Amino acid sequence: MQVFRGFHHPGIAAQCALTIGNFDGVHRGHQAMLALLQSEARHRGLPTCVLTFEPHPRDFFAARLGKPELAPARIATLRDKLQELERCGVDQVVVLRFDEALASLPAQDFIQQVLVDGLGARYVLVGDDFRFGAKRQGDYATLDAAGQRLGFDVARMMSYEVHGLRVSSSAVREALAAGDMDGAARLLGRPYAISGHVIHGQKLGRQLSESAPGRGDGFRTLNLRFDHDKPAAHGIFAVRVHGLDGDYGTVLDGVASLGVRPTVEDAGRVLLEVHALDWPAELAARLGASEAYGKLVRVELLQKLRDEARFDGLDALTAAIRDDVRQARAFFAQQASPHAAVRRQTTRDRI
Repeated sequence: MQVFRGFHHPGIAAQCALTIGNFDGVHRGHQAMLALLQSEARHRGLPTCVLTFEPHPRDFFAARLGKPELAPARIATLRDKLQELERCGVDQVVVLRFDEALASLPAQDFIQQVLVDGLGARYVLVGDDFRFGAKRQGDYATLDAAGQRLGFDVARMMSYEVHGLRVSSSAVREALAAGDMDGAARLLGRPYAISGHVIHGQKLGRQLSESAPGRGDGFRTLNLRFDHDKPAAHGIFAVRVHGLDGDYGTVLDGVASLGVRPTVEDAGRVLLEVHALDWPAELAARLGASEAYGKLVRVELLQKLRDEARFDGLDALTAAIRDDVRQARAFFAQQASPHAAVRRQTTRDRI
């Protein structure tokens, strides 16, 4: 999949089958739309293209109004969005900067300058609630009329539902905010996950004593940045870590904190801190402690254990982490039971 920042690049396709949106989370509704886009593109002999925006338009307008509370919580980083779009078979993605110039562009100019001149759209697929252009003046009827005039086809996909619930990024955000990780997974079609490169932290975990006998390394963590200040999920989770050892396929169970770490830091930056419950001997032999830095890993957030909290000192924090570890181990033990395996398969079959 090719990714372009803007559309003034020599490698961009001359013509395409296009869909437009923020695609935060790339949930099952997005996936259905992308599957339809692929089908229409094949019939026309065109590559598929997704036009998306950074920052999110609602982020831009919230900042312009000086009301950050109006910005939506972010489900995925740009990296994760692009990765999921690639998994859906998209040929190219154009990431367009949403700024004052784009926000003030009239609907007809957006069609001519961006869709026709910039992207060479021959087929355009949008959602049923699609609006565009300055003051959201453009809608599906506007786009369809322009397509007939300018020579490109336009189609609209209606809402996608799972068990009677309309699948949307808002619904995913609501599930994550409520700590309903199973509900979020049903809407996404996969466990909710965050990926990123392992970075250096404060090394505070080495100062905290581990509850398991014989462990002297403290609560060492793998730290990942979340590049938005309002993650849709927040708190303490039972997690699984993929990719730490590259292509070997080792999966680590762990407990993780997603948030701003109010007890130990007041900087406001969002981090995902993962403590692996156990390190297999073969992984430890292949991967030294310092060699984890820079690794690109994916962390699946499977079960919320509690909300993030501020504790009165490191002793109280250590006690809370011990309890988090105990709960995470109990969760994974329950998941490993034969009865749990049957329930998980039944859930997948229902989707």
